[in-house]
Amino acid sequence: MYEYRAPRRELSFVLHEVLEAERALAALGRDDVNRELIDSVVEEAGRYCEQVLSPLNWRGDHEGPVWQDGRVTTPAGFREAYQQFCRDGWAGMAAVPEHGGQGLPALVHVPVGEMLCSAAMAWRMASGLSEGAVLALTRHGSAAVQQRWLGALVKGAWTGTMCLTEPQAGTDLGLLRTRAEPDPAGGYRLSGTKIFISWGEHDLTEDILHLVLARLPDAAPGTRGISLFAVPKRLDGRPNGVRCESIETKMGIHGSPTCVLSFDAAHGELIGSAGGGLACMFTMMNHARLGVGLQGLGLSERALQAASRYAFERQQGRAASGPSARDRAADPIVVHADVRRMLMTLKALVEGGRLLAYQTYLYDDLAGAATDAAARHRAETLVALLVPIVKGFLTETAMETTSLAVQVHGGSGFIRDTGVEQYLRDAKIASIYEGTNGVQAMDLVGRKLLGTGGESVRILAAEIEATLAGEAPAPLAAAVAQLRASLHEWLELSALIAARAPQDPEEAGAAASDYLQFSGYLALGWCWLRMARVAAARLAAGDGERAFYEGKLAAARFYFERLLPRTLAHAAAIRAGAGSLPRLEQAQYAAS
Repeated sequence: MYEYRAPRRELSFVLHEVLEAERALAALGRDDVNRELIDSVVEEAGRYCEQVLSPLNWRGDHEGPVWQDGRVTTPAGFREAYQQFCRDGWAGMAAVPEHGGQGLPALVHVPVGEMLCSAAMAWRMASGLSEGAVLALTRHGSAAVQQRWLGALVKGAWTGTMCLTEPQAGTDLGLLRTRAEPDPAGGYRLSGTKIFISWGEHDLTEDILHLVLARLPDAAPGTRGISLFAVPKRLDGRPNGVRCESIETKMGIHGSPTCVLSFDAAHGELIGSAGGGLACMFTMMNHARLGVGLQGLGLSERALQAASRYAFERQQGRAASGPSARDRAADPIVVHADVRRMLMTLKALVEGGRLLAYQTYLYDDLAGAATDAAARHRAETLVALLVPIVKGFLTETAMETTSLAVQVHGGSGFIRDTGVEQYLRDAKIASIYEGTNGVQAMDLVGRKLLGTGGESVRILAAEIEATLAGEAPAPLAAAVAQLRASLHEWLELSALIAARAPQDPEEAGAAASDYLQFSGYLALGWCWLRMARVAAARLAAGDGERAFYEGKLAAARFYFERLLPRTLAHAAAIRAGAGSLPRLEQAQYAAS
């Protein structure tokens, strides 16, 4: 079993050599965030993840939380690790200073989030949800609500949850039934049941603040009648009518308690306006969706580390070109072309996905700091477009990368003691929660492509075109031409979907998943071209670390030759249209 190692050199490459974080943040008015500060944050977070969290990953998976009489006890070491996390100041990284936070830009705390996900994804979910709750209350909570609860959340003394799903209402939140009755003494009394609530009950903190979607008595039907409420587990030190009825037995993320919560006249406070709950919750949901994309990236990084170490250690067979380790009975399996294919796929997807995620967070920083309305709109549009791509694509590729890690290990990967099968089990949930990847695809097509009249697509296309317009060193000439062709195909497919959708309402749904995948591969191509340019320039300048930069160019070539062509299949599926998805009877799917 391999422990996690923080990929410091890879993080430095993306942050400083590709994104030029210090210069980019200074342009946003954050010249207080210099390279020294960024590197110290990454270094300290990496040390915490390696030494404290990574050893808990296996323990959390094997022990899991224990539910008894409404209370949940987390695996050994979880509580102590969380207390250290808070003492060291990590809980308040992103929160504004007015509420006790450090106010660090997103581009600074995103590598911390990635490393936390790699080290112990199930554990990380507690603090990640709390960050989303802080964001929601900061943007939508009244001054009284903020004064009452934000301080405790920012310090980590409390954690936060998202309470959306009910037994009859998953993706379709318009079906939810939880009620909120006005309390004559002030506030509201909530009653109902919520399911699949991550970290809905635990022993990390003394209290939990639940953000709950519910209906007022006179609420309109559907999603227009949903309001958002803040409901503490305890009120003035006493139970507040919130009880954990059970925790789920799951395929993965065993260390995270996934709870069924009942609300029995629990006191709550309205967040935002009556009927505006879904808009408020989307603040937290979009934060969470980017966070889930980081989960996919984090698991992929851990899978890459495990697979590459094993491939150089495991001896089996001989290289096709002749023995490479003549003093041994067999060569390390990395000499075999198919093993290298798997490792290169892992490397290309992980490192390209990292730049895509970090670029999205940089756009988020730009959206928050821009004083020019046009610049702010452009950045906000890019973030909105990229959220479903980061969430959907990076979690789909996580299923591939973690599966490849198991495959590299062969039979040993199928055994729990090696640890890699946990990554595959953990990765699956990331494609499901915070809106399934099918929902992300429909959001991408429905809201971001069709809903903006194609504006969001044109803005991202302009970003890619700007990269393509730069100088192309000789080794990248073919990649530039290939990426340009893929971009033009993406624009044609976008126009095709926009033309078909008004004629047949099924067309958008039929194209959505393939369109998201095409968009993801295109975006990673854009990222790899940028990374390859930097690597080529460093090599031409005679900079040190020649092997590092040569590895980048090799991965870029692999991506453009082996992975970007996957878009051809997705394009063909999109062009096939809704007619290729007939409505069959049940017996036609599974005849008995």
